[in-house]
Amino acid sequence: MQHIQRLPAEWAPQSGVMLAWPHEATDWAGTLAAAESTYVEIARQIAWRELVIIVCADDVHLGYVRERLRAETVDLASMRLTVAPFNDTWIRDYGPLTVLSNGAPRLLDFRFNAWGGKYPASLDDALTGALHGKGAFGNIALERLFLVLEGGSIDVDGEGCMLTTRACLLSPTRNPGVDQSILEASFNEHFGIEQVLWLTHGQLAGDDTDSHIDMLARFCDPRTIAYTACDDPNDPHYAPLKAMAAELAAFRTFEKQPYRVIPLPLPAPIISGDGQRLPASYSNFLIINDAVLLPIYDDPADEIARLRLGAAFPEREIVCIDCTALIQQYGSLHCMTMQLPAGVHLRSDESDANGTGTTRQQR
Repeated sequence: MQHIQRLPAEWAPQSGVMLAWPHEATDWAGTLAAAESTYVEIARQIAWRELVIIVCADDVHLGYVRERLRAETVDLASMRLTVAPFNDTWIRDYGPLTVLSNGAPRLLDFRFNAWGGKYPASLDDALTGALHGKGAFGNIALERLFLVLEGGSIDVDGEGCMLTTRACLLSPTRNPGVDQSILEASFNEHFGIEQVLWLTHGQLAGDDTDSHIDMLARFCDPRTIAYTACDDPNDPHYAPLKAMAAELAAFRTFEKQPYRVIPLPLPAPIISGDGQRLPASYSNFLIINDAVLLPIYDDPADEIARLRLGAAFPEREIVCIDCTALIQQYGSLHCMTMQLPAGVHLRSDESDANGTGTTRQQR
């Protein structure tokens, strides 16, 4: 029998979504209250539809997070709280990538070096292995790989096609000496990828990930791509995003057909405290069971993005979440989450007496 292993699309049925909860020893210290409020709302929206596994820094932090969620009337029965130390909260990039191997989930743990060695990352790099070792994912197998790869740097359609950027994946600070052909062979072996759509253009000011695809262009289904667009000729993003749009228009599906492409606007510039433009993007949405969580930025373009994304996902509710607090740390909603496909059994460090037991039937 042929062995089939494939990375499922984000819209495939999910067991839950992972978050790493911010605390005062992270970069969120100066804006912790606002960041936590955003995390609470994201956890609430996910918990109505599937499980949420929240990684806490230590036992004291876990107790605090549990009581904060309780006070905010978030459904604790949908929570799985666990402890593992981490450097940063952008778990999209260091959490497990879950493939389906002959239909059964299997966790892949790629190396993480903080976007090419920009920041400390030893705890983040070890987190997936630490959680697996304590049974947070049940008895699912874990494979540790030595390729550096961030979850936000790739997007897949679940049918063997991947969307990514050359600027990120071919960066010499990630995998020195590894060229495009080696990466494509690895993606075929581990993810079942038969076609990689490489973007050469596209960059958002303030993005320190070297152009993660989840800020630029996303599959909505195997034949539809939503992307970050700019219609203002006076905006520095205008030329690179127009060039990216032309690349997307030239891409073809496996059936040799052009993709349906949906432009998502740029919000007005959001400036950091030190005067730098931040990489606010509506492409950083998260697909969950029955819904899409859309980051918004208190901008008139929010409603345009909601309507356009709704056209791409007519059978899912578009839930808008204010992410102005998140973008202050140069990321947004998709960056701070990692979905886990159906079949991954999520477990808590706590007993039922603490309010986040492990016996609830997963949806």
